[in-house]
Amino acid sequence: MNHRLNDAVGATGRVRQAIMVWDIPVRVFHWLLVICFAGAWLSSESERWALIHYAFGYTACLLVLIRLVWGLIGTRYARFSQFLKSPKAVIGHFMAMLRGHPHHDVGHNPAGGLVMFVLMLLIMLIGFTGYLSVKEFLGDFASEAHEVVANLVLGVVILHILAAIGMSLIERQNLVRSMINGKKQGMPEQGIRYPQYLIGSLIFFGAIYFFYLIMSGSLPSLTQ
Repeated sequence: MNHRLNDAVGATGRVRQAIMVWDIPVRVFHWLLVICFAGAWLSSESERWALIHYAFGYTACLLVLIRLVWGLIGTRYARFSQFLKSPKAVIGHFMAMLRGHPHHDVGHNPAGGLVMFVLMLLIMLIGFTGYLSVKEFLGDFASEAHEVVANLVLGVVILHILAAIGMSLIERQNLVRSMINGKKQGMPEQGIRYPQYLIGSLIFFGAIYFFYLIMSGSLPSLTQ
């Protein structure tokens, strides 16, 4: 009980409360990327589903490109400057966890931020090797590289899920739910003011439209 009380109280002795941390664009990106990766993985073994596979894969790459831009101009906790830390900071985070004194970051912690950024780069690499495979560049090498990177990403995704569950237990707050409602525990002044509904909606419908274009064969340069 005392541990829970201490976790709910900030360094100033004030009680933490639910604040808005993740804006709509970040949440839309996260869950659409989950759908795209799962869809691409499930449709990868059938030639009949080739266009569906391409649509999921290329849409994932589009989402990553958008997220990279939002990481530069987005809200406070969406920005790379907030969570991409030095190797020393990442190691310090792991050491603090091993000592049983984890940092309760409002946004991404140093390790989580690094894993997320690496995952985005790997998604882009999957898309690039997939494009090379479609165009039959580099022969079988492109197809094999595409499969290897996809398996690597699956491993990182599993690690990410396990880490989210583990940190939820350590921080005593549901991080999966936080990526749904955008809220985490913190001080009122730490929260973001504007969820960015309009930009989030544009990203959502833009990704859906791009998926449709690939599925309908309207962008043959990517699929033939």
